[in-house]
Amino acid sequence: MHPGRPCPHSTGSGCNDYEHRPVDPCVHFICGWRMDNSPLPEWMKPSNAKVIVLFDQTRWRGMPVDVAVPVGRRIPPRSLNWLKQFAQEHQRVLLYSEQVVENGKFTNQQGFSAFGPPEYQQEVAERAASGQRPW
Repeated sequence: MHPGRPCPHSTGSGCNDYEHRPVDPCVHFICGWRMDNSPLPEWMKPSNAKVIVLFDQTRWRGMPVDVAVPVGRRIPPRSLNWLKQFAQEHQRVLLYSEQVVENGKFTNQQGFSAFGPPEYQQEVAERAASGQRPW
């Protein structure tokens, strides 16, 4: 699966072969909206908010790192603003991706951005510049 592109088995409202879905990534995948005790409000359901949130994917200086991936090319401002506010209020950092725009057109490449302390943002930018995974 690739960020910004639907799974080839997606019907738009579910999986067309749910019983035979692959173990990885499908069976092991837990969307932040569906996890037990999710802090996401009802309107942040991926089909509405156009973002998939993965909580606590790693740690940065003891802080949980949440990852947000768009359902489409970009995360809508309302959803991204909610995630940033949540990160700030709960002492978390946020890593999010969006499709890269070149010459006014979307490419198939994903660019990562960071929200959190300036040191975190700098580390993510340096990792991206050197071709490393952002987390």
